[in-house]
Amino acid sequence: MTKKNFCGRTRREFLWETGCGFGGVALTSLLTADGFFGNRASAGESEGVAKHATHHQPKAKSVIFLFMYGGPSQIDTFDYKPNMVGMDNKTIAVKTFGRGGHRNEGRIVEPRWKFKQYGQCGKWVSDLFPKLGECVDDISFLHSMTADSPIHGSAMLMMNSGKILSGSPSMGAWVNYGLGSLNENLPGYVVMLDPTGGPISGAKNWSSGFMPANYQGTILRAKGAPLLDLQPPPGVTRELQRDLIDAIKENNQAHLAARPGNSELGARISSYELAFQMQQSAPEVVDLSQESQATLDMYGIGEKKRTDDFGRRCLLARRMVERGVRFIQLYSGGAHNDDNWDAHGDLEANHGKHAGNTDQPIAALLKDLKQRGLLDSTLVVWGGEFGRQPVAEYQASTGRDHNSYGFTMWMAGGGIKGGTSVGSTDELGAAAAERPLHVKNMHATVLHQLGLDPNRLSYFYSGLDQKLVGVEHVEPISEIV
Repeated sequence: MTKKNFCGRTRREFLWETGCGFGGVALTSLLTADGFFGNRASAGESEGVAKHATHHQPKAKSVIFLFMYGGPSQIDTFDYKPNMVGMDNKTIAVKTFGRGGHRNEGRIVEPRWKFKQYGQCGKWVSDLFPKLGECVDDISFLHSMTADSPIHGSAMLMMNSGKILSGSPSMGAWVNYGLGSLNENLPGYVVMLDPTGGPISGAKNWSSGFMPANYQGTILRAKGAPLLDLQPPPGVTRELQRDLIDAIKENNQAHLAARPGNSELGARISSYELAFQMQQSAPEVVDLSQESQATLDMYGIGEKKRTDDFGRRCLLARRMVERGVRFIQLYSGGAHNDDNWDAHGDLEANHGKHAGNTDQPIAALLKDLKQRGLLDSTLVVWGGEFGRQPVAEYQASTGRDHNSYGFTMWMAGGGIKGGTSVGSTDELGAAAAERPLHVKNMHATVLHQLGLDPNRLSYFYSGLDQKLVGVEHVEPISEIV
């Protein structure tokens, strides 16, 4: 009979179990040295890659994403197509894919606005954007953008998160995960919505996805209380709030020490402290009384029917950049139909409205950043979830259907080469022809300018090193960096 010892185990069982254990230690050591565990992140991790270290020298510190929700028409804004003039109502063979499905022909709606050359680079810009035309020497236009979906919901998710399905972190969340915040008193990722409402898919567009919630976007309002439920209930003083947070930290000190930097509880306590600090800082950010009248006039603040709202949000974006907010997203357009750039009916009324609301504020933002020495370190991105088709959607209208085959976006500041244009669409503006660019190339360029390698910035989830740009290698747009 085998003698039992070693806590009830036989000698043979003891040697077998400890042998496997030592083998596991050795295997762990080998895998660690090989980098297998190097990029792993737990569900509660609150640190970025290499504790917020950049992969290379960054050109930009912050991003302002001007999102033209609904999809502006490229051939009516920045993609000059002079050969289309005189082709109005002509039926031609052209492959399109929008909400109306696949079609092989259509009735041309020629550009409804005239174009004019601006700047030393001689860029052709539509009469929709005369103020922005003055800034073309600081802008790089991307005329051959493509996306995977011509449907608003999935296209919005792709533009914001790199995937057409929900559940992934948005670009702002990736930026804050990789770099961390420059200001402990304000959110690192702020979203400002159009007064008509939020975009389709809602909060999924600024979600932290499978990352901790402290990386998600924070909605900030341009008027009234900047954040909902910001102020404490009556009778709750700041001293009491501070004591409560300290008590929570003290009561959970042992748990935090056992899992330093990896605790969901740690992220939650950090969010409490951020909320505490924002009670002081957020009202100051939205207090535009500190700005000169000349600055307010430059942004069009006070012009209630046109530029006041978007002008306020553009000015707030500049103020947040000054205070170290990493990623700021402004939506032009909300809700549905003509409340945004989704011009299915009357193209002229739709684009005239939204361009008229945004042209002066956007130009003011670029000029203001530049004169304050902030444009070099602030990357400004403009665009919608897709573009629009060169042909009419309906038999008797000027409206255009969605177009993900070829559309225009632009970037400025943050180390981007101004006065440049990359790629082109075909002669009708229906599809990318020269140097096709994907949404992932735009994402890669943003990360690259911030000092992050888009192919190395990863978060371990569901057995994979997840990335904003996906599993395949993606290059930044080299012509503009």
